[in-house]
Amino acid sequence: MTETTDRPAAGRAWSRPAQLVLGFAGAVLAGGTGLFLAAVFLHVSPANSVSRQYRDEIDGVVYPEFEQNWKLFAPNPLQQNVGVDARVRTAASDGTTRTHDWIGLTAQDVAAIRGNPAPSHVEQNLLRRAWDFYDGSHNPQDETRTSPRAGLAEQYLERIALQRIGREAEGERIVEIQFRSTAATVPPPSWSGEPAPPAPRVRELPWWRVTDEDYRGLLG
Repeated sequence: MTETTDRPAAGRAWSRPAQLVLGFAGAVLAGGTGLFLAAVFLHVSPANSVSRQYRDEIDGVVYPEFEQNWKLFAPNPLQQNVGVDARVRTAASDGTTRTHDWIGLTAQDVAAIRGNPAPSHVEQNLLRRAWDFYDGSHNPQDETRTSPRAGLAEQYLERIALQRIGREAEGERIVEIQFRSTAATVPPPSWSGEPAPPAPRVRELPWWRVTDEDYRGLLG
């Protein structure tokens, strides 16, 4: 008895439609990668006629996730540990509101990183860069520094926190959120002879109203 099997012939080539689909997908991927790299290049390069004309489009690609800067090579880099906390205000069904305790957002990231040999970029930098983005577009009185990206910085920071906290706290709907940062200078080594660092600096932002639009596109 002869057993027959349906096996593809050796060296079988892709069909014409499959080749077209793969070629089109490869062209789209290569084109998208090229456009992204071009936008990043124009962002970090000296201002020129192209970067000036397409500034809004370039900023839309780069900010806030892919901002480029040279802080790694700064002659006097920041030597502070900055922690970001958030707390929410909720409304019960009868209309009464309640303010909840602070949630350590940075502490959550540190806990996820500690003991992890390969922590993700999100755990290490998402919240930190979001706070840097906000701090760079607002003055210490939380007024915008005439930056068109100030509103985006507020939304970015708020949506990161809401992604973690959710729509409710202890069964009540979240209606407002507030942020707090604590900047503690890293103590110098004992042999340096430098003075002890100042006390940690605490900065509380005003309360921001939370709407359904703030949750658009978030998971959960």
